[in-house]
Amino acid sequence: MPAKTKAAAARPSTTRQASGTAAVKSTTKPTTKAAKATTRTAASKKRKAEEEASAEPEPRAKKRAHVETGKKINDAPTQVLDIYVFGEGSSGELGLGSGRINGKRPIDVKRPRLNDKLSAKSVGVVQIACGGMHAVALTRDHRILTWGVNDQGALGRDTAWEGNLRDADKDEGSDSGSDDDDSGINPLESTPTALSDDASFALTEDGRVYGWGTFRSSDGVLGFTEKIRVQETPVLLPTLKNIKALSAGSNHILALDHKGYVLAWGCGQQNQLGRRIIERNKLSSLIPQGIGLPRGKIVKVACGSYHSFALDKDGNVWGWGLNNFGEIGAEGNAGEDDAVILKPAKVEFLDKYEVTGIDGGVHHSVACTDKGELLTWGRVDGFQIGFEPDQLKKDDVLFDERGDPRILIRPTPHAGVSKVASVSAGTDNSFAVTDDGKVYSWGFSANYQTGQGTIEDIHTPTLVDNSAIRDKKILAAYAGGQFSILIAAAEGKPKTNGVNGQ
Repeated sequence: MPAKTKAAAARPSTTRQASGTAAVKSTTKPTTKAAKATTRTAASKKRKAEEEASAEPEPRAKKRAHVETGKKINDAPTQVLDIYVFGEGSSGELGLGSGRINGKRPIDVKRPRLNDKLSAKSVGVVQIACGGMHAVALTRDHRILTWGVNDQGALGRDTAWEGNLRDADKDEGSDSGSDDDDSGINPLESTPTALSDDASFALTEDGRVYGWGTFRSSDGVLGFTEKIRVQETPVLLPTLKNIKALSAGSNHILALDHKGYVLAWGCGQQNQLGRRIIERNKLSSLIPQGIGLPRGKIVKVACGSYHSFALDKDGNVWGWGLNNFGEIGAEGNAGEDDAVILKPAKVEFLDKYEVTGIDGGVHHSVACTDKGELLTWGRVDGFQIGFEPDQLKKDDVLFDERGDPRILIRPTPHAGVSKVASVSAGTDNSFAVTDDGKVYSWGFSANYQTGQGTIEDIHTPTLVDNSAIRDKKILAAYAGGQFSILIAAAEGKPKTNGVNGQ
């Protein structure tokens, strides 16, 4: 998952930032943006003064040009959703607009609140995605809406952009794509989206991929391609074909094609691409390339901020990338600052489980199994794994110099939560959704991103409950840097929006 956060609330660990998808134009209303950890030049600040904090999603203004499509391999979702938001919203991450609600601006939303700007009746969202400080929605009429922070083109538009797209092979010498090209993503073909910190990607029904924004490394902006530093509007990535799924970390992307083959690109400084990147040729990491995984067997991919996972059809879980807090689930050299798993390796600790879903935060990971079990592992000190220290087996834990538990090496089941159908990891918090529509959260909560109504850490998986969602069956949870979103099937008029009720 992406990990971009505001400095004031971030833990003393690397965090990831937002990026959003906007393959279709969405003009939004700007709000005042709070101070952020990332600094910009004066010219950048001036240029983006009105576009960085788009607080309220709106539909596109005009229809764009048709692009010929290929054979359909992906199905666009059709279930219209109710969208519930909570957490940090000072930069428009929650999409609630800049107006006051009950006399207050929607900056810190403590518990789930129905977003009426994304009304099931008037907008009809069928899919949602979170970046570190922005979000993206796909509507039933195949529009893509974006809102939040627009660092390095993360929203794929400015407030007046009309949504034109171009091929990445054209005019690659420029810093950004032309707004004058007559091509455009077919509004009838958009399906899932994946958001890294400052780059965004949309997958189409025929398996093509559009992207925009940029990737960052420890030295700053790395680039979008070898020749394009920042891609400010959506562009087709011509080498990617027949793609079935995308997953994004802080600054890297995994793509799974229809034959079970995985490609990766972005920043590879922590080996999250599954291949060694030489510094003098570091821009080669921006070219999608295959990974050394069992060819034709991979069925799912997932990303932590700086690590990656793949699930194969035989039930094996493969992991690679940063492992300094044991986030991959492999002991190796966990606990060392530069600990990495260089190439995909089987996560043997998970061999006894049939993992059906997996996700990663900055330094922890979470999974669910075919038996509805909830598993967590990785960093301990902020309750990222959802265990009290005395609940952990000493043989499964690495301790710091004071004797305090620091890393849970072995993926460990939670006895208090069952029937888990899906999981989602935020920067230092996580969610588990059960098959009967209940959602549990735990971890870092300084910006109310757990939905529990408190800024105190949530030590163990705890039911998220208030009047807005109490009678709703939650389908999935999505975690941004310091905000979160829940979705439920839209069925009639909601009883409450959660503004006053608890």
